[in-house]
Amino acid sequence: MANTPSAKKAARKIARQTATNKARRSRVRTYLRFVEEAIASGDQSAANEALKAAQPEIMRAATKGVLHANTASRKISRLNARVKALSA
Repeated sequence: MANTPSAKKAARKIARQTATNKARRSRVRTYLRFVEEAIASGDQSAANEALKAAQPEIMRAATKGVLHANTASRKISRLNARVKALSA
């Protein structure tokens, strides 16, 4: 338990940041699920739209430190490849 005023303030800040990060991570997962569902349905145009919506959200999470930059790039790259494969 935090005893000093500065430690109490730090605990409050960490709690706020944790809630924000949790919301960001949840939003990213939601957008990823939309892309996955569009790919599973086999609808090329829906998958493209979902990917276009998901890309900025994933990169924003990387910018904010919720995801590592390489992880975000890898996810986008792999999703892009899977969406392209639908047309083949």
